[in-house]
Amino acid sequence: MNIIDRRPNPKGKSLANRQRFIERTKVEVKDAITDALKRRKLGDGEGGEKISIPTRGITEPVLRPARSGGKREYVVPGNKKFVAGDQIERPQGGGGGGGRGEASADDNGEQDAFEFMLSKEEFLDLLFEDLELPNLIKTKLKSMETTQLTRAGYSMDGTPANFSIRRTMRNSLARRISLSRPSLADIEEIEKALKTAEESGDAEGVTAAKLALDQARVRAKRFAYIDPVDVRYNRFDRVPKPNTQAVMFCLMDVSGSMTEAMKDLAKRFFLLLHVFLVRRYKTVDLVFIRHTSNAQEVDEDTFFHSRETGGTIVSTALEEMLKVVRARYNPENWNIYAAQASDGDNYSEDSDRCSNLLGGEILPLSQYFAYIEVGAEATLRHGFPSPPTDLWRTYASIAPGHENFAMRKVADPSQIFPVFHDLFAKDKEHA
Repeated sequence: MNIIDRRPNPKGKSLANRQRFIERTKVEVKDAITDALKRRKLGDGEGGEKISIPTRGITEPVLRPARSGGKREYVVPGNKKFVAGDQIERPQGGGGGGGRGEASADDNGEQDAFEFMLSKEEFLDLLFEDLELPNLIKTKLKSMETTQLTRAGYSMDGTPANFSIRRTMRNSLARRISLSRPSLADIEEIEKALKTAEESGDAEGVTAAKLALDQARVRAKRFAYIDPVDVRYNRFDRVPKPNTQAVMFCLMDVSGSMTEAMKDLAKRFFLLLHVFLVRRYKTVDLVFIRHTSNAQEVDEDTFFHSRETGGTIVSTALEEMLKVVRARYNPENWNIYAAQASDGDNYSEDSDRCSNLLGGEILPLSQYFAYIEVGAEATLRHGFPSPPTDLWRTYASIAPGHENFAMRKVADPSQIFPVFHDLFAKDKEHA
C-alpha cells in the first residue's frame, strides 16, 4: 500500500510543518534521494523529485493512558458471568490481543510507504547538503541568470521617461469625441458665422451665434483637452535573457577500476554543472562520451551504468569530443563546456597525445573545461598523500596557461565544492 500526500500547500500555509517533517525524517529522505540520484537523468536537474519513505518513524507522538497504576474504573455492559474479584482465564490458542503482527499473506511482505514531492530547491538543498558553503553555491547559481526589459503594455502611472504620447493622445481624442467637446475648428467656425451676421446686420443671427459661441466655450472649458484619465505610461517587465545556446560534454572513464562510488561522485559533479548551464542558457545539449581504450558517444543510462573491461587511453575520449564538435557544434554558434571524471589511470605513452589535444585544440574552443579525479586514492593512500597519477601530471602541465581549465581531486561528496567555487566565482583572484 502506498500513502500519497495530496494535501494542497496554498501560499506557504503549511511550509513550516513541511520543513519540520523533512527535518524529522531527514535520514529516510536522504536515503531515498541517494536512490533517486542513481536513476535520475541529468536533464531532470531543474525539477523536483518524488520521494518514497517507509511509514515507520513518521507518526506523531500521542499521549496514552498508562497500562498500570492510578485509579481505574471500567464499565463492561452485558456481563452476566463475572462479579467483582473473579479472575478471568487467559484465552486459549493465542486469539485476540492487539499489537503489531506479521504482514498478511496477500501483501507480499511489502512495507507501507509514504510518498511526497520535493520541490526543486528542496531537492538540490538536500542533495548538496554535505558540500561546504551550500549558500554560496545557491547564490552563485542564481546570480548567473540575466534579464532584459520587455514591453508589457501600458499603465496609468510611471516615470516621465516612460510617458507614451501616442497612447495618451489616442485616449484623449476618444474621450473628447464621446463627450462632444467642441474643437478649435468648431469654435472658429462659430466665430466666423458671428462675424458674418454682424456685417450683414442680422440681429437674430448675431444672437444665435453668440449663444452658440458661449456654449461651445463653456463645454471646451468643462472638458479638458487632456485629462488625467487619458495619461498612459509604457510598462516594461524583466524577463530572463537567454544567452544563445550551450553544449555540455560529459567524459568519463568506465573501465573496471571506476567503482559505483566513483561514478556517483562524477554524477553529482555533472548534475550541478548542468544546473548551472540550464539557468544561464536557453538551450543546453548533453553529450555523453565514455572510454576505456576506445571511446564512443552513448546515451545517459549506458554512460552511468554500463561497465567495460580493458585498458585506459584518455586521448580517445578527447578525440571523440573533437569529432562531435566539428560535426554538430560549431564554436561560433555554441558555448562549449566539458567535464571529465576519471580515477587518473592512463596509458603512459598517451600523455603527450592528451596534452596536445586538450591544450592545443579543445581548450581554445571551450568556455570551460573541468577535470575531477575521483575515488579514495585521489587524496590519500594508507593515510599519506598519494603521488600524482599519470593523467594528473599531464593535465597539471596544461593548467597554468589556461584560465578556463580547472582540476581537482575528490574523494567524497564534501570535496566537490572547490571545483564549483572556481567555476562560479565572479572574481577569480578573490576566489
